[in-house]
Amino acid sequence: MLRHGQPVAAPCVLLSGGETTVTVRGSGRGGRNAEFLLALGIALDGAERVWAFAGDTDGIDGTENNAGAIVGPDTLRRARELGMDAKSMLADNDGYSFFRSLGDLVITGPTMTNVNDFRAILIGAQ
Repeated sequence: MLRHGQPVAAPCVLLSGGETTVTVRGSGRGGRNAEFLLALGIALDGAERVWAFAGDTDGIDGTENNAGAIVGPDTLRRARELGMDAKSMLADNDGYSFFRSLGDLVITGPTMTNVNDFRAILIGAQ
């Protein structure tokens, strides 16, 4: 959509729901939403005009205290400035620590309502 304006042109928001799956191979901290966002941030590689949120409606991503996190065009740059290697942290399933270090966790507290995980990806206007 960013490159070709298909199936809709920017500005737009892509919404999706449902629980993603994670194959745990590392010993890091984090849930499905932090894992999704860390992988997305790596794939976007600082793409301008793209921001994303992923979270769980119950306020708990996996076993951590966050509902989710956010990604923006500056996420990987800020991580590098702090000496973090995003790909290594993803391989260690350590999305929680990654976003906590950036101050990009979304912490709502338990909502007592478990409807769904959801994701919103905003592609801004040129």
